[in-house]
Amino acid sequence: MATTGVEEPRRTRAVPAQDVVPFGWEAAPDDPRDGDGEALFRFPAADDPAPGTRRLLAMSIYASFLGLAGVGVGARGMLSQIGGGVPGWYVPLLAFLGVVSVVLSVGAFLSIHRRVLPWGLLLAAGVPLTADVLLAVAY
Repeated sequence: MATTGVEEPRRTRAVPAQDVVPFGWEAAPDDPRDGDGEALFRFPAADDPAPGTRRLLAMSIYASFLGLAGVGVGARGMLSQIGGGVPGWYVPLLAFLGVVSVVLSVGAFLSIHRRVLPWGLLLAAGVPLTADVLLAVAY
């Protein structure tokens, strides 16, 4: 048998999502704790339908406004810290409220295949960010 110098392509196997993302958010197919068969928060699987373009665009635009407001709060907080005269709880509280807002936004995108939950989480992400903005403006 003559060799041509061409190698066979490697074959890969599909890895189930439970093996890739072991966060415990998704139940295994045979898990008795799995009530309705669908988790609230999960990374989309390869066989999931794509979310609607308008839905994804609207969520992304809203999340980008949240992100820009968070950057503004961070810049204002840094300038206040450099200028001095802020209490010791100021920066940790700014950071905590910002992290809560980011976690809620991430949860919204992880639940994008649900009907109302992502919008509720995005609106809830605006609450700590509003408190963050008010706190940053106060100092």
